Amino acid sequence: MLILGIAGGTGSGKTTVVNQILNELPADEVCVISQDSYYRQSENMTYEERTKINFDHPNSIDFELLVTHLKALKKGEIIEQPIYSFVTHNRTNDFVKTHPRKVIIVEGILVFSNKPLLDMFDIKIYVHADSDERLIRRIRRDVAERGRDVAEVLDRYQNTLKPMHQQFIEPGKIYADIIIPNDRYNTVAVDIVRTVISNKL
Repeated sequence: MLILGIAGGTGSGKTTVVNQILNELPADEVCVISQDSYYRQSENMTYEERTKINFDHPNSIDFELLVTHLKALKKGEIIEQPIYSFVTHNRTNDFVKTHPRKVIIVEGILVFSNKPLLDMFDIKIYVHADSDERLIRRIRRDVAERGRDVAEVLDRYQNTLKPMHQQFIEPGKIYADIIIPNDRYNTVAVDIVRTVISNKL
């Protein structure tokens, strides 16, 4: 089993890179685990209290459960990956049954900020994008998919996203084996990643 960690700032294009890798691998040989599925449960909080959670700080992620699930997959066990709702800011009661695969991709903005998780990655990839481009992508996504308004997105970016990026996400770049500049469709970098995967398999 090969475990890839893919990190990068919000709106950097991690999902695009993941999909480019997925397109070149048989579906039954690869699975994706999103850090976003592992936000901590907050059922004892009101909606208003949940909206104030700093979702870009490592403390918001249940890394213990994520690491436990990865270890279970390495043992050949099936896990129940949580499903998180960005509309309610809480986990749902549903889950996704995730089977062990030859390649497991773990992606998220903070996956390089937790040492036990970082140590489990065989290949570490950081997707870099210009900060203005990341902000534009974040606005488009949050308004279209998460029911936010532009003012709310900009306020969160200025007060939370940007400082957390500088403190916890950008420094993780030093751990990367491969840095992919995602200001364009970077076929060369992704081809290198696919070649490394093929060689290790």
